[in-house]
Amino acid sequence: MLTITKPEPNRVDIDLSGKIDSDEMAKGLDDLLDKSQDVNAGTMLYTITSFAFPDLGAMAVEMARLPKMFGLLGRFDRCAVLCDTAWIRTAAEIEGAMFPGIDIKGFELNDREQAEAWLQSGIA
Repeated sequence: MLTITKPEPNRVDIDLSGKIDSDEMAKGLDDLLDKSQDVNAGTMLYTITSFAFPDLGAMAVEMARLPKMFGLLGRFDRCAVLCDTAWIRTAAEIEGAMFPGIDIKGFELNDREQAEAWLQSGIA
C-alpha cells in the first residue's frame, strides 16, 4: 500500500507498507507529484513498514517518472524516514547526501515524536 497525504500546506506524508504493484505505484507517485505542486521549502515524513521490494512493473513506473521525481526534491528541505529496517534508514541518509538541498534523516519506526521535532526544527 502506498498512501500520500498532505496534513499541512508545506508538508507531505508518505506511508509505504508491503509490496506494491505497478497500478498502485503509478497512482501513488501521481498523487505525490500532485500534492507537492505548491510545496516550497517543505517537509516530508516517509513511513515504511513491512517493506517488500516492488514488483518489476512498479519499478518501471517509478523509472518512467524519475525526471519529475528529481524535480520534486527541490520542493523539500527535510525528509524524515521512519522505518523498522536499519539498512533502509541508512540508504535514505546516503541518498540525502547525494542530493544537495534536502536533508534526509532516518529514524526508528517508534521514534515518530523525534522525527516530527526534527522536521520542524532541523535538530534531532
